[in-house]
Amino acid sequence: MDTTLQDTLLFFSQHQTVYPLYEHFQKKLLARFPESRIKVQRSQISYYDRHLYACVSFLKVKKKAELPEDHFVLTLGLPAPLGSDRVAAKTEPYPGRWTTHFVISDLSDLDGELFGWIEQAYHFARSK
Repeated sequence: MDTTLQDTLLFFSQHQTVYPLYEHFQKKLLARFPESRIKVQRSQISYYDRHLYACVSFLKVKKKAELPEDHFVLTLGLPAPLGSDRVAAKTEPYPGRWTTHFVISDLSDLDGELFGWIEQAYHFARSK
């Protein structure tokens, strides 16, 4: 077993029920962006090309009562705020960069719209 997989399984050890959804997400992401590098840390799994463009975490982006039981949070760095009700939270840490969080809890969340935003984040990170 490679160390990235071991680290990923450890990352999901307290959230095992959502791991199959994450596996599906990662498979779709790597099919679209095969040159991505993955870095598993204690608090997040980061996806890089030249720079960080996406990460998965269990960040508390809403009140617990507003969240589905089994989910992970996808965070993207985008050049502008999104006006979608799918956005759980967003901040502008500095001008022209929006950190945007999505709650992912179902296969239906991994649709073309979401991957369009991931593609925006990917190209935005490459442009730096």
